[in-house]
Amino acid sequence: MSQVYDLAIIGGGPAGLTAGLYAGRARLNVVMFDGTGGGGWLAKTTLIENYPGFPDGISGPDLADVLIRHASRFGLKILTEMVTAVRAKHNPKTLVTASGEHETRAVLVCTGSSPIELSVPGERELRGRGVSYCATCDAALFEGREVAVIGGGNAAVDEGLEVARFAAKVHVIHRRNTLRAEQILQERAFANPKMHFIWDTVVDSINGEKNVQSISLRDVLTGRTSELKVSGAFIFVGTRPNTEFVRDAVKVDERGYIVTNQLMETSVKGIWAAGDVQDSFFRQAITAAGQGASAAMLIERYLREHEARW
Repeated sequence: MSQVYDLAIIGGGPAGLTAGLYAGRARLNVVMFDGTGGGGWLAKTTLIENYPGFPDGISGPDLADVLIRHASRFGLKILTEMVTAVRAKHNPKTLVTASGEHETRAVLVCTGSSPIELSVPGERELRGRGVSYCATCDAALFEGREVAVIGGGNAAVDEGLEVARFAAKVHVIHRRNTLRAEQILQERAFANPKMHFIWDTVVDSINGEKNVQSISLRDVLTGRTSELKVSGAFIFVGTRPNTEFVRDAVKVDERGYIVTNQLMETSVKGIWAAGDVQDSFFRQAITAAGQGASAAMLIERYLREHEARW
């Protein structure tokens, strides 16, 4: 522990990278810990068409690269290391990684969330090639084609309606015989002529060579199997915040999301959280980036006000 950072950012998605840009411009000694190398979920997204400034769209990896280069220009140091624990009882805070311990005056957690996978054959192999976990990101890519939406909760129905704006037909596949979504969402879905519901059914595999071509289905009541030809599979069976390493340090809710106030302050003074790790509603790159910028400005003010104590 040869140095004490002003700010340590954990996670390299749009929230973390934007925070790193703002912190670097504020001349803070800032470091980012990101075991994936930077970009977060952006780096796994084929095409992004709703990020301001790119009217023709931009691939996820390209946008991640732009953000990394921009933040690095102002001094953000990115370490390809996973933080396994945060010790928050004393100041400075201590982050634990495989290489050792790192001290920092402020911490910003931006580790995002991960979609819960079906864990069926073909899912990971075809991710970004027909398998998607974000209708807002990818629905427009399936205009005029048939797709499947897997799930029955609010996210599945709401995102399914988004997909239906573009797709010719949306097959909603649910393991139960009733939806779990709010009644108003159900009414909208049942009233949409593009929505077709397949009840009491699970997905056994997602099939295709270069892109999704079909999904194998199984009726949970009869055991009967079938194959449905679709060009895309949108999976909405839930998300899981990436907070395992910090749950002993800060307060999280019943789903594991970090609890923050409107200033993105956690239950521990000196620790903030931004992006999908504390925001289960919007889950957009642009909202995460805005939260990262806001958090960095608040942290810069916090450090300035407490400068005499360090």
